[in-house]
Amino acid sequence: MQKFDYDLFVIGGGSGGVRAGRVAASLGKRVAVAEEYKFGGTCVVRGCVPKKLFVYASQFSEHFEDAAGYGWSVGENSFDWPTLIANKDKEIDRLEGIYRTNLERAGADIIQSRAELIDKHTVRIVNEDRTVTAERILIAVGGRPSPHPALSGFEHTISSNEAFHLEKLPKAIAIAGGGYIAVEFANIFHGLGVETTLIYRGQEILNRFDMDMRRGLHKAMEDKGIRIILHSVAQSVEKRDDDTLDIKLSSGETLNVGQFMLALGRAPNTEGLGLEAAGVKTGAHGEIFIDDYSRTNVDNIYALGDVTNRVQLTPVAIHEAMCFIDTVYRDKPTKPDFETIATAVFSQPEIGTVGLSEDEAARQFEELEIYRAEFRPMRNILPGRQDKMIMKLVVDAETRRVVGAHILGPDAGEMAQLLGIAVKARLSKDAFDATMAVHPTAAEELVTMYQPSYRVKNGERVD
Repeated sequence: MQKFDYDLFVIGGGSGGVRAGRVAASLGKRVAVAEEYKFGGTCVVRGCVPKKLFVYASQFSEHFEDAAGYGWSVGENSFDWPTLIANKDKEIDRLEGIYRTNLERAGADIIQSRAELIDKHTVRIVNEDRTVTAERILIAVGGRPSPHPALSGFEHTISSNEAFHLEKLPKAIAIAGGGYIAVEFANIFHGLGVETTLIYRGQEILNRFDMDMRRGLHKAMEDKGIRIILHSVAQSVEKRDDDTLDIKLSSGETLNVGQFMLALGRAPNTEGLGLEAAGVKTGAHGEIFIDDYSRTNVDNIYALGDVTNRVQLTPVAIHEAMCFIDTVYRDKPTKPDFETIATAVFSQPEIGTVGLSEDEAARQFEELEIYRAEFRPMRNILPGRQDKMIMKLVVDAETRRVVGAHILGPDAGEMAQLLGIAVKARLSKDAFDATMAVHPTAAEELVTMYQPSYRVKNGERVD
């Protein structure tokens, strides 16, 4: 007689939860995956996938301008926001269907409902008002935009969630935040013709990225016409009779915009999940505490992805899911490997990065060699566009190992994926130097910077 209804019950149908549920089911386990909204999670439904589609849409304004330099005559053009939204929604529905189909083919039960813990082995299916039991429970409910209820007039703001479903484009928008979500949306809205202002309390956008990338992108955004206000925060938001918003800043300035988007980080989506009833411990921000193998303090309950607040990236959640499968169902205890994760910021221009920034490396190594190139990419020459590309390699002088690689410019994200292999493999600068260049490409700079631009000794730059 079976003791539990399921071997594994997954709460959350995002990338990590679906991967774990699908693979577990393919191994013959009795699996259910519960999702209260759409399968695919933040990334597919209201995150990186629709955002990348918006990025593509917003780039055409520059493409049309650049075409003249290559001999093309582009006639009158216009942009229709509802068309973009409709086509985006159609693609998201297609992708969600793939997630569902893959789960069904693997033999997992799909439960379209919110699920809440009753105890360590029991889950309540809210929409059906019934309970089921499971030997193991995996929590993969992800995160949500961090609220800011202390802001006077908070109810008039939007988050990235609502930005994907606006009925119409505003004439002007302000975005609070300096992380990748804020920066990406600032470029998106600007490219679609919206007067855009970015407000950030820090000294420079994109905290924790290499400073050359941060400063280079800042300059590029301002050169395009995006206003960036640093060392400032919103103090209040008031709605006018014409539905526009007045945003009072700590600097004393007041902005009038059609929308105000808050991009102030993300919080684990654990409220009302029943964690207390099951005895699962959480942190100050709601993050679920786990060990190196994604197990909570309750021995049969696991958690992975953004809900743990480790590394908030979709590929990381998928990696954690596979480590969970290896540990629990393949008798191969496996810890997720968070070292040297390549990532990209789909700003305009893009940033692609892997490994340590110069400042981080200077704290870890006695001496660094910094290889840096700044130039106009070939595609910008004939149109007369002045945007610069920056490439940078951070090298441990003692071992000659490349410990960081950073790119600002077109296709930087694509290059970062390949650089991730080299940096992850701990290749030396000598291996880069011995690699033949592909000409003419921007990426050839990565293998033709033979002399260091400068050195860093004991944290101090030496020219």
